[in-house]
Amino acid sequence: MSFKLKFWGVRGSIACPGRDFVTYGGNTSCVEVAIDGERFILDGGTGIRNLGHWLSKKDVRQATILFSHTHWDHINGLPFFAPAYRPAHEFRIMAGHLADAGGVERVFAGQMQLPYFPVLVGAMQASLSYHDFRAGETLALGRGGTVKVRTAPLNHPNGATGYRIEHGGRAICYVTDTEHVVGAPDQNILRLIEGADLVIYDCTYDDAEFGAHLGWGHSSWQEGIRLCRLANAKRLAIFHHDPDHDDRYMDRLALAARRQWSGAFVAREGTKIDLRRLDDETAPHPLHTLTGNVAQLADCQTG
Repeated sequence: MSFKLKFWGVRGSIACPGRDFVTYGGNTSCVEVAIDGERFILDGGTGIRNLGHWLSKKDVRQATILFSHTHWDHINGLPFFAPAYRPAHEFRIMAGHLADAGGVERVFAGQMQLPYFPVLVGAMQASLSYHDFRAGETLALGRGGTVKVRTAPLNHPNGATGYRIEHGGRAICYVTDTEHVVGAPDQNILRLIEGADLVIYDCTYDDAEFGAHLGWGHSSWQEGIRLCRLANAKRLAIFHHDPDHDDRYMDRLALAARRQWSGAFVAREGTKIDLRRLDDETAPHPLHTLTGNVAQLADCQTG
């Protein structure tokens, strides 16, 4: 049994290339999950472009794309997803927030219309199937329905869906974009992430910044830690980084989060995680995505 994931895009709101965003990455949300040869893609931000090149190199021709929601930063990489333009490829596209708003197919095709984009969705020669469900449902995906995917509604403008992917006694949760209520832990999220091996959570802000962004639909890394502790989750991947938070800021955040809870680390573009080895003391800790003296300092300070 294999259960692995890779971060292809970890940024929120807008891609931010540049020399100040090299360590953690500037591409927007996209996470690949590979389970026994099955591929699941969480969101289609700009990170999906590089994922597409990798899938083509490996001749991977099938995947299920699960959208948290369809704001620009989570879909604007899709027109540049090269495998979608190739025959003999097959992609299942799913969302849990659009059943009463025209469906995911309408939104998917809508961003590839004039005057927004010069190439229409019909240019994609892969077999594309569209499936709408309602956040809160449980899905049976993969060959023979062997991968259980639980879902939950999130607190975000226009709606969003959180996912819990389970297989072989392991579970990862993808919980972005969502806004918490101070002092009132989100019960939908707590039920979703209970006992999970890894929780990927919307940590756009810290608690000090959060109050100035009420209604924007995002949360803080401190709330992520609070939720994981309450739910007895094992690891927290700090995710959906604010585009104004450069590498220096993220280094400081990583240290602060690690001091507060040893299970927390900052997701970095390109980081790979094998869920089977999360409890293996010999496996590299995701904290080591930090660079140079910063990683050494973190190890010294946390023991």
